[in-house]
Amino acid sequence: MGASGLAERRMTPMRAALLLLLVLFLAPLVNLVLAVPPAEIAAAISAPATLAAIRVSLFASLAAVALASALGVPAAYALSRATQTWRTILLFLFALPLALPPVASGILLLGVFGARRPFGAWLGAHGIGIVDTFAGVAISEFFVAGSLVAIASTAAFSEIDPTYEEAARTLGASPARVFLRVALPLAAPGIVAGMLLAWLRALGEYGATSVVAYHPASLPIELYVALSADGVTRALALAEAFFVLTALAIGSIWLLRRRLT
Repeated sequence: MGASGLAERRMTPMRAALLLLLVLFLAPLVNLVLAVPPAEIAAAISAPATLAAIRVSLFASLAAVALASALGVPAAYALSRATQTWRTILLFLFALPLALPPVASGILLLGVFGARRPFGAWLGAHGIGIVDTFAGVAISEFFVAGSLVAIASTAAFSEIDPTYEEAARTLGASPARVFLRVALPLAAPGIVAGMLLAWLRALGEYGATSVVAYHPASLPIELYVALSADGVTRALALAEAFFVLTALAIGSIWLLRRRLT
């Protein structure tokens, strides 16, 4: 082996940092995989309370991301064509829910949708409940994760070469047609990545949901209930099930990005 080969294999500070980072992140996950027998995982997942929590988490997170996409993608296109000043200000505002502590987000939502607040009372008078309902779970997840779609989509639209849109306008395409037929396909990889990341964040949301809608229990809340009521064993089993679900979601993000790019 030559000197260049030895140099390539030598442990550098950068490689040491990479190795340490992997150990710090992967050690708890490896311990999680080894700590719980498969039979206990299957029993934990098949429990009626767990299955109900999985359904709540899946449907609520999908609803949250659907709303975030329906509003966030067109808004992101408009934002990407705005002046730099307005884009910076609005992206800062979109990022605020991501920076808030999740419990604080729940308190803010209660200030709007609580039964004793004006808007919450108006909704209640019309038979629409938010607190401790499925809608409350979805709204909480939308608030803490939805802005990821708008932020990622803005970045994706901003990277499009403007000559493509200018050519479409020259040929007589309407603004809506330019958006749907030119900008949207070109920005699709970044948009889809933002949607999947938002879904992943919504799926794991606990803090705001626990304040606004502890019932019906989502999977993160069921995990906390299992830890409090049944101890570490069942909680670890549920955590491993959650880990598998998360790994599948991350794998989907990676595969979709490869297919779309």
